[in-house]
Amino acid sequence: MASAEYVTVRFGGLVAVNDASVPVPEGKIVGLIGPNGAGKTTLFATIAGFQRPNAGRIVFAGRDITRLPPHRRARLGIARTFQIVQPFAGLTVRENIAVGAHLRHVARAEALAAAEAVAQRVGLEPLLDLPAAALTVAGRKRLELARALATEPRLLLLDEVLAGLNPSEVRDMIPVIRAIRDDGVTVLMIEHVMQAVMALAEEVHVLAEGRIIARGAPEAVARDPAVIEAYLGHGAAARLAGAADA
Repeated sequence: MASAEYVTVRFGGLVAVNDASVPVPEGKIVGLIGPNGAGKTTLFATIAGFQRPNAGRIVFAGRDITRLPPHRRARLGIARTFQIVQPFAGLTVRENIAVGAHLRHVARAEALAAAEAVAQRVGLEPLLDLPAAALTVAGRKRLELARALATEPRLLLLDEVLAGLNPSEVRDMIPVIRAIRDDGVTVLMIEHVMQAVMALAEEVHVLAEGRIIARGAPEAVARDPAVIEAYLGHGAAARLAGAADA
């Protein structure tokens, strides 16, 4: 379906992403995890077209799209959410979702109808006529997901869509994301909520200091000493192993 291939992104002397490759097979949920500052959002921005790589390429549906701008990629079927949710506060939930739906539906009535259908999929139907400014954090996260979903993507990039939610809200969102995959949308998700990664992702890639340091099934990756070191610091894997043997 899609892949980032040997991608490098530099900002002056800072290498944010360093020769990173992330394949995303069609019909899967793939996780991208790593400590803060690892380069995850930069890699997402490169896949979505908001950042041009210094090296490497982005492939989607067998086509090199590295030089295509974001709106062309959206037309092809790539949508993303943003870590910082910023809805149009003066518009209703329905109208916010319709903004995304207008990519495929020019007529206002059609876009609003499509927005209502998307709202049903993400659990926002009872809130359609509320102003977006009135939503809770959980509601705004669902709205961000709905706006991306309204573009009718084939590949959905979720950037910490569960961040800021309490455990109950996370549990409620897991089946929503799984249902999106079941409806035929491939998902690549950045996430720090390991409960969700373990429940959803079929494969996980770990980014640290711009490099992919591990990949595989979530259970295997969680036990990888290099991953433990990246998250918990130098010597953490040895300390944990020592504690387990004690």
